[in-house]
Amino acid sequence: MAKPSKFEGLLRSITKDVVDHPRDLTRHLSERLQISRVATNRYITRLETEGWIARSGPLTHPVFSLGYMRRVSHLYDLDGLEEDIVWARDFMPYFNLSPNVQHIVNNGFTEMLNNAIDHSAGKSVFIWATQNEDDFQLIISDDGVGIFAKIAAALNLPDMRQALFELSKGKFTTDPSKHSGEGVFFTSRMFDSFQINANGLQFSHSNHLPNDWLRETKGVFTEGTAVMMQIAAESERKAADVYAQFTNAPEDFDFSKTVVPMKLAKFGDELLVSRSQAKRLIARFDRFRTVILDFDGVQEIGQAFADELFRVYANSQPNVELLPKNMTTQVERMWLRARLPVM
Repeated sequence: MAKPSKFEGLLRSITKDVVDHPRDLTRHLSERLQISRVATNRYITRLETEGWIARSGPLTHPVFSLGYMRRVSHLYDLDGLEEDIVWARDFMPYFNLSPNVQHIVNNGFTEMLNNAIDHSAGKSVFIWATQNEDDFQLIISDDGVGIFAKIAAALNLPDMRQALFELSKGKFTTDPSKHSGEGVFFTSRMFDSFQINANGLQFSHSNHLPNDWLRETKGVFTEGTAVMMQIAAESERKAADVYAQFTNAPEDFDFSKTVVPMKLAKFGDELLVSRSQAKRLIARFDRFRTVILDFDGVQEIGQAFADELFRVYANSQPNVELLPKNMTTQVERMWLRARLPVM
């Protein structure tokens, strides 16, 4: 791996440098980088041109401030870390976000960092945040056991890919005494794009795409968990609107509705045909009043699978409303057949 240039190294700290040294930035950088004032001024000019800093005041005694490009990163020990303090002290002051976007970023930052603190079983976490004219991006990466391995072990699942499916439903946590299990679900829907990388697997949710998706990333992210989030700077989305989509607000703010991407219920090219598959699918459905089953990307299902889901389970849990959508003709036929009364 090539050694980063001095300028690339400079970008790692310039956002904090310019806030801490608005009137003596040139001297500060010259001493820190151990280079001449002439060389430092060339970096200053480049930083200004690329939007990292802005200049005001007289030419001989300029005052520097933050530009539209910003970046902050820190490595922390997880022991004793408090997510709200990290956000308020080390990140929030350095970014210029609209109130609604800042609220979303605050939610995502503290939720995902708290997950690393409480669940990762790791020792450290690296946090990287950047802002440009178009968007804000955030990465929180720990060195723990990996979220999919943690869930698979807690539920005794035969395949870690199934852990992702449980996570996508919402209301799952390996520590119910501390967490409601709603953090990942709501955070993934607040941001424009949300990605979890762990244990050689990658889960992605995008508000621009119809489906969540999972893929294997062999040799990448085999240790720990890395969560990546992105939101447009001009986004008008509000956290309250996201909560409202999955509750009966304003009458009831309980997390009562979930959307289940049925495509994630199958691994690779396998078909959804068996009762065992259906039984794994419906785990924890009883925690919701409405379950929307999104069959987009699923071409067909088997009779046993449909019967277990739409007849056996539906009859045993009349308080859970199952609403299929995006069905092919074959899937719809199986759904209708399962709903017929048994003679």
